[in-house]
Amino acid sequence: MKIYEGQRIGERVTVSVDGQPLDARLDLRDFHAGGFEWGYEGSGPSQLALAILADHADGRTALGNYRQFMQVFIAEIEGDSWRLSGADIDQRISETTIVPMDLKTLMRKVKGEI
Repeated sequence: MKIYEGQRIGERVTVSVDGQPLDARLDLRDFHAGGFEWGYEGSGPSQLALAILADHADGRTALGNYRQFMQVFIAEIEGDSWRLSGADIDQRISETTIVPMDLKTLMRKVKGEI
């Protein structure tokens, strides 16, 4: 089972898979991030989510699921280091359901009408 690790030391961010640098997979999609990031939703976390899923599964799976993976996992990482196994990825994906919501429904929910 593969192990993915990220570490931030000062301004330097590194992400590896089994001790080797993780390919950003710019061939699939380039978010113009300038590198990997985590802990928020944005281009760096999107590139990281895409790269991890492409390595873990395949490019097609990554393109179809990177946004959800970024929102429910990558954006939620706190701190300067993390470790994730392939089994962790499978578990996170299987436990996650994002229900799309239109703006009207969202506004009703915020107002406490539903």
